[in-house]
Amino acid sequence: MRITLFAVGRLKSGPESELATRYLDRFAKAGTAIGLDFARVIEVAESRAATTELRKREEAALLERSLPDGAALILLDERGKTPDSPDFADRLARLRDDGRRDLVLAIGGPDGLDPALHARADAIICFGRMTWPHQLVRIMAAEQLYRAVTILSGHPYHRS
Repeated sequence: MRITLFAVGRLKSGPESELATRYLDRFAKAGTAIGLDFARVIEVAESRAATTELRKREEAALLERSLPDGAALILLDERGKTPDSPDFADRLARLRDDGRRDLVLAIGGPDGLDPALHARADAIICFGRMTWPHQLVRIMAAEQLYRAVTILSGHPYHRS
């Protein structure tokens, strides 16, 4: 299953970008053996529309255009469920084992994600009830993808 990380907002050069890249590289190297391939990161600029609803709609349209046919969609949203790392890994494995060819993990902009995306999503998860800057969310998503691969590969998990 090819996994794409979609993000509203661009990650500038610096330590955040380096750390996200490090985890995505680890994921790419380790995931192939278990059928999880890193496809790419898609970054889009934040909408400059006049209203929150229109900004979310415009950003959702950019996401929809980038979704491969039949792709699974997981949204990262503060109102989502909070799985632990083994649960996240199991979700990825189930999608892969169900024959999903593509998965897009989406990080919204400052206004959040459009309700139409919520209705279409296969899952909505959050990394905790606190608000996180998109730079940190990108790092946490990259790290959790890598961690999922290590869990699914049978590496000892420190919480087991």
